[in-house]
Amino acid sequence: MISPRIDRHTKIILQGISGRAGRLHSRLMREYGTNLVGGVAPPKQDIHDINGIPLYPDCASAVAATGAAVSVALVGAYDLLDAMKEAVAAGIKMIVTPTEGMPVHDALQAKRLTQEAGVLWIGGSTPGMAIAEEVKLGFLPDVSLKSGHLGLMSKSGTLSYESGFRLAQHGVGTSVWIGVGGDPVKGARYSDLVPFYAADAQTHALLIIGEIGGHDEEDFAAALIAQKFSKPVFALIAGRTAPEGVAMGHAGALTYGSHGGYAAKRTALEAAGVTVFDSLNAMVDGVAKHML
Repeated sequence: MISPRIDRHTKIILQGISGRAGRLHSRLMREYGTNLVGGVAPPKQDIHDINGIPLYPDCASAVAATGAAVSVALVGAYDLLDAMKEAVAAGIKMIVTPTEGMPVHDALQAKRLTQEAGVLWIGGSTPGMAIAEEVKLGFLPDVSLKSGHLGLMSKSGTLSYESGFRLAQHGVGTSVWIGVGGDPVKGARYSDLVPFYAADAQTHALLIIGEIGGHDEEDFAAALIAQKFSKPVFALIAGRTAPEGVAMGHAGALTYGSHGGYAAKRTALEAAGVTVFDSLNAMVDGVAKHML
């Protein structure tokens, strides 16, 4: 897997930069320090840049001109597969897709495409990723980003923002923060990223913000055991009191009987040596006590 550890010098392009989200978040990402070297948008007369970022008609042109290897795709759900195909064909090695609701059939094609090309796909429906005080890709709020040694992975966007903010207030910062995304079919999952966090020297402990639905947390627990992961791992699983068979928040949070439920996830994680917290307050206090 391509390493997600990027920095302020990594060259990044933004597909869909001319849309409302693209204009807003290209500005916010650049203000944070992200090295946005190009934007991909349909050409318009006399418009050569957005927020000072040069425009290119397609990914191939952007990559050829800038040497970028990372793309953030802020395009509609039904346009996302084509955008990803274009990025992969242009030589992009990491794609971040915040868009929610990519059609499942498209997502399956995207997963196969990126896997076969050796491209790291973060998403779909991800808040993005960040190396705090270096670079951020996506929607992560600056107030939640503090440099430190806690790896953080999340499905939930808003809960992870609050977790990052409260931990930062306690003096705990993150090494590499990755929103794996909440759609049912996604690129990099918790379990896929275990080898990276195991090898990353800046990560001294790992926190996942999970939720009911699917089996990502159970697979993560199995990967910890298989990897013989030696760093402390913490977890907060949202949806403990949610009713079975009901989608909570987005398509990824759906349980059927015991499958994907809170109890099954907690049991699997604790069997792998993970400390699972019942509440946000308990998680913040417990992780801060360990890290400081």
